[in-house]
Amino acid sequence: MTNSERAPLDLAYRQAMDYLTSLRDRPVGATAGLDKLVAMLGGPMPDSPAAAVETVELLGRVVEEGGIPTASGPRFFGYVTGGTLPVAVAADWLVAAWDQTASLYNLSPAISVAEHVAGQWLTELFGLPAGTSVGFPTGCTMAHMTALAAARHQLLADRGWDVERDGLRDAPEIDIIAGAQRHMTIDMALRYLGFGTGRVRVVPVDEKGRMRVDELARIIADSAHPPIVCAQLGDVNSGAVDPVGDICDVAHRHGAWVHVDGAFGLWAAASPALRPLVAGVEKADSWATDAHKWLNVPYDCGIVFMTRPEAHRAAMLNERAGYLPEERPGERDAIEWVPDFSRRARSLPVWAALRTLGRSGVADIVDRCCALTRRFAEQLAVVPGVELLNDVVLNQLLVRFGGSDAITKDVIARVQASGECWFGGTVWQGMSAMRVSVVNWQTTESDVDRSLEVIRTAVAAALAG
Repeated sequence: MTNSERAPLDLAYRQAMDYLTSLRDRPVGATAGLDKLVAMLGGPMPDSPAAAVETVELLGRVVEEGGIPTASGPRFFGYVTGGTLPVAVAADWLVAAWDQTASLYNLSPAISVAEHVAGQWLTELFGLPAGTSVGFPTGCTMAHMTALAAARHQLLADRGWDVERDGLRDAPEIDIIAGAQRHMTIDMALRYLGFGTGRVRVVPVDEKGRMRVDELARIIADSAHPPIVCAQLGDVNSGAVDPVGDICDVAHRHGAWVHVDGAFGLWAAASPALRPLVAGVEKADSWATDAHKWLNVPYDCGIVFMTRPEAHRAAMLNERAGYLPEERPGERDAIEWVPDFSRRARSLPVWAALRTLGRSGVADIVDRCCALTRRFAEQLAVVPGVELLNDVVLNQLLVRFGGSDAITKDVIARVQASGECWFGGTVWQGMSAMRVSVVNWQTTESDVDRSLEVIRTAVAAALAG
């Protein structure tokens, strides 16, 4: 590699390190608006080449002014985005440098083995059944799609229909049953698979957002077709956890496939203290989660688990092209377990994080985030004009200000404008609320206290008019 070829890599490393080491003091919000960012990045496509170092330098300036440290900043609480552990960032840098396709064993045996090991470690960490198959798609949406495709395969194959060969036209019907508080990514996966969302049989939830098992029993008993039941661990607003064990018991009595959306809530199974919240989770047929949430690895890393590997493989890779190598015992080809063919080695940061943290380290991150969320709740509960809308179950808290949608939105805007911390808005049971999501490994009590002071100041100003 020549000096000129190495120069943009050296600059990118320096910019990355400057960014990561300044997160604690970096403004939590963008300083450049849309017009400026378009001016910096846009214009006609250049006619001739530019120096690579100039391009890297421009990227650094653009993100410096127009980026929000969502995945790394310790005082970003707006979404369930997680952070990035140093070892996971390092592994991801190596993934980009190596640029080895992770789809086939013979393209990178080391990556294939590391992915298999990471999958087994996660299966053990969550207490899922031995023999569970694992895939690493891009995120929870594709994890849901993979699991629901396998469920579709199995339920239709049981009725003599080959959906991979014959499609859905004239196929036997399948009932989809899901809670009223299901995440939008479940609906997205249903659309991708041709089920549609208009036919979902919706199960009412209780005041906390949990699926009501008595209503599920009533609805599933009335089902005329084989059902898929979608349960949820961790409502994206309240953090509520469906009674998954009871749901599985009811659903399996009717021959249903139970899929669990555990985008962040499945990680409660990794904590001895929180494991009782998800009692019975191992009874389900498939699970989806995101490693880029509570495991704190870089984005683009979902995980799907299934107790029926044959259905999993059949739904993803029906037959192998002639140019692909023959399958050999012990050699794992990732294309058999996820929708994408050409793919980066997104499982390596997962392996690196798990090896570095160990069981106790993963549990510590989860437990600390939940404790910090309770700290938010305890401190905000005594602030005049503040109303807490949920009990803290995991890492999610909903807060309303001044008993008014307008005041709540005003407080959120003032907090975001402060640059000290960032919280987002949501709607809960028809009311505007501010959502507090604590999921970053770097967040400390000091970060919470700094953010609380900003909220108190914003509330006082908004109430004063």
